[in-house]
Amino acid sequence: MSRSLTYLFMYLVSLLPDSTAPPTVRIVHSGLACNIEEERYSERVYTIREGETLELTCLVTGHPRPQIRWTKTAGSASDRFQDSSVFNETLRITNIQRHQGGRYYCKAENGLGSPAIKSIRVDVYYLDDPVVTVHQSIGEAKEQFYYERTVFLRCVANSNPPVRYSWRRGQEVLLQGSDKGVEIYEPFFTQGETKILKLKNLRPQDYANYSCIASVRNVCNIPDKMVSFRLSNKTASPSIKLLVDDPIVVNPGEAITLVCVTTGGEPAPSLTWVRSFGTLPEKTVLNGGTLTIPAITSDDAGTYSCIANNNVGNPAKKSTNIIVRALKKGRFWITPDPYHKDDNIQIGREVKISCQVEAVPSEELTFSWFKNGRPLRSSERMVITQTDPDVSPGTTNLDIIDLKFTDFGTYTCVASLKGGGISDISIDVNISSSTVPPNLTVPQEKSPLVTREGDTIELQCQVTGKPKPIILWSRADKEVAMPDGSMQMESYDGTLRIVNVSREMSGMYRCQTSQYNGFNVKPREALVQLIVQYPPAVEPAFLEIRQGQDRSVTMSCRVLRAYPIRVLTYEWRLGNKLLRTGQFDSQEYTEYPVKSLSNENYGVYNCSIINEAGAGRCSFLVTGKAYAPEFYYDTYNPVWQNRHRVYSYSLQWTQMNPDAVDRIVAYRLGIRQAGQQRWWEQEIKINGNIQKGELITYNLTELIKPEAYEVRLTPLTKFGEGDSTIRVIKYSAPVNPHLREFHCGFEDGNICLFTQDDTDNFDWTKQSTATRNTKYTPNTGPNADRSGSKEGFYMYIETSRPRLEGEKARLLSPVFSIAPKNPYGPTNTAYCFSFFYHMYGQHIGVLNVYLRLKGQTTIENPLWSSSGNKGQRWNEAHVNIYPITSFQLIFEGIRGPGIEGDIAIDDVSIAEGECAKQDLATKNSVDGAVGILVHIWLFPIIVLISILSPRR
Repeated sequence: MSRSLTYLFMYLVSLLPDSTAPPTVRIVHSGLACNIEEERYSERVYTIREGETLELTCLVTGHPRPQIRWTKTAGSASDRFQDSSVFNETLRITNIQRHQGGRYYCKAENGLGSPAIKSIRVDVYYLDDPVVTVHQSIGEAKEQFYYERTVFLRCVANSNPPVRYSWRRGQEVLLQGSDKGVEIYEPFFTQGETKILKLKNLRPQDYANYSCIASVRNVCNIPDKMVSFRLSNKTASPSIKLLVDDPIVVNPGEAITLVCVTTGGEPAPSLTWVRSFGTLPEKTVLNGGTLTIPAITSDDAGTYSCIANNNVGNPAKKSTNIIVRALKKGRFWITPDPYHKDDNIQIGREVKISCQVEAVPSEELTFSWFKNGRPLRSSERMVITQTDPDVSPGTTNLDIIDLKFTDFGTYTCVASLKGGGISDISIDVNISSSTVPPNLTVPQEKSPLVTREGDTIELQCQVTGKPKPIILWSRADKEVAMPDGSMQMESYDGTLRIVNVSREMSGMYRCQTSQYNGFNVKPREALVQLIVQYPPAVEPAFLEIRQGQDRSVTMSCRVLRAYPIRVLTYEWRLGNKLLRTGQFDSQEYTEYPVKSLSNENYGVYNCSIINEAGAGRCSFLVTGKAYAPEFYYDTYNPVWQNRHRVYSYSLQWTQMNPDAVDRIVAYRLGIRQAGQQRWWEQEIKINGNIQKGELITYNLTELIKPEAYEVRLTPLTKFGEGDSTIRVIKYSAPVNPHLREFHCGFEDGNICLFTQDDTDNFDWTKQSTATRNTKYTPNTGPNADRSGSKEGFYMYIETSRPRLEGEKARLLSPVFSIAPKNPYGPTNTAYCFSFFYHMYGQHIGVLNVYLRLKGQTTIENPLWSSSGNKGQRWNEAHVNIYPITSFQLIFEGIRGPGIEGDIAIDDVSIAEGECAKQDLATKNSVDGAVGILVHIWLFPIIVLISILSPRR
């Protein structure tokens, strides 16, 4: 089926009562693309330079209006949104980066049929600065007095597309085979990212300046980049020395300085400091190879490395470890005689006291023991051990063998570091007849504990014994974290405080003794039950009900969860008016009916379901407002009248749920020019009932070209105003079902439905002087659009690289259907086809125009042609055409022998009737322009449909 018949079919369908249509989608591009390949192995490729602005627009059709979603493979569609989608027609990414390249998908769906999906691959081009590194191999031949020295210069640059390298020695270009002492090659494993220059058996002339030039052949106007290196007989890899000890042990608060100096290397190496884990501390002061950390803390400890690099050989690296002294977490525990089942301390039995600290460095840790303030030394009955293999490091033990009454007293262990500068940790442990193992109990009134959601509660376990140990709290009924996120929480007084209690915290909690600061015996434990009361959770939280007058409605509020559930009451209110109260028995919901709605029954109904903890509320908005209309965006030929200064727009819509409320008697139409504040309003009367899916049409007239307008549509019933909907209408040159007049200045976003031919070599580009690239080619192309405006747009072909002579760009007009032939009138219809063209530059090629007629076969006929430089001005062409079937016009630009060959077109017009003779005589008289009379007969297939205004 020809495109014109497809349009005609779509138009006929739009007149049917059910005007729904499944979605279609098309991706168009704008922004700063370097090149667009419409088809390459069945995929569209959008090439853009890193740092430019990517802009893709998803054009959709379908009714109801489809929802649009942009997604991207291997990541999000844009770094601006960290989620995986963008729900706008236009996807815009400013300052695009290389990692944002990939395949972008536009998906449109409206619930009818399958979603429509189109994709385009975005290729981001870039070229990083090249880096030259030098490597050397030395092989010694035995029993001979010479060395063979071979030097490799490796050039690397990250790029897309793959980079091409060239080498120079001084001003001499080095090529493979041009010098027997030079070999140039690419390692196979680098995939073209590296180019190596091999200098075999170094000669005096090899000591010189070498330059590596990286190029991506000026794609996207990316310039070549160069790096140089001077090779001499002193060139050597770096070597360094650290003027510090390893390791370095310091006290917190001190300043530490690390000094790194170079001991060799040509050219002079650069020095950098790195940390093995993480970044350097923010307070670090760097001065060349000297690193200073003022007021050092434990967080600054670690391995620090000095790295020297001069791109010759491998970087040199030296490291040192900084250790910051620290003593923390002093704890103790008492272990009764392990050979007796009784956990008590008794005369004549053994008892062991253990102390533990965390020390850095551990080898500097020392312990001292005291009894009642006097130093204590190890003896046969008082055995002191500094480390215990059965426990973690940093532990000391005092074993008292055969405990006597005289052994009762206060024992103190003191932990210190040999280096000094750190405060000692002193731990006191009392051994007496009152030293007894712990016991845990829960006060009777403290379990179960009842609280309300949002309150603060304290769970208590009473601990007895001496000394009192640390208490550990955890969940006993389920393996879940405690309120602070940990699996266990510590308490020194047996109290667990929970702030902002939630219903998920209901359950059993376990408190148990820890060995720390107490007895090293089997843990004692107890359970506390927490009951959290919370208000009823109900549904629906909010529901809008639309119903017409004199109809019935029933509202239902359901309880989902509540505690306690034994006492639940409810009350229904309309505003502040109490309607009904009651109490739940076995049911889980309450209902309130309204048998016949009137104006007094409309409003907000609240149902409150109440227990001891509070109330849950269901809200119902009962209204007679009509639903919003839905604009129909697929109107065929919305610009149905296109005069010189004004245009008319065929506005179409359907009504959402037309039977939900009272009959819609009218629509209030508001319209205002975009950017203005004041609305102009009028009413559109509706006779009879609107059917579901019925398409309603109203023609807006006397709209000023090319202004856009906001349109607001509000349904009216006897209840009053319904919900409004707003859309923007924009002027675009129409494609008429029967052609009368067409004009296109390429100002709108869809360029008047012109499309790029997918069989050519490159594309036409929409451009204005104000938005063109600042690096445009001089001495070619327009300096304004046809009207002289630098803001106005035109279409042109860009002939700079990588374009080649003879390559073609073809731009296709929309398909035009002509007026039906009158069997009693003239045998054909004439049209005047005119356009402006600009051909300025010493390398101008050819501009051809073809007429493509649609029928059983597709025929293209030469219509007009011009070539060569026409000067820095716009010229106008007029040609008569006589088609009797649907047709297209094709503009074909052919690239000339050089880059100064840009060709542009603007203000394409088609008007019914022949061109004025003076136009034909003067406008086509430019040198090299040839007009060809087209008068071809084919069998017409035409249907003429008249549009009444207004019409439903």
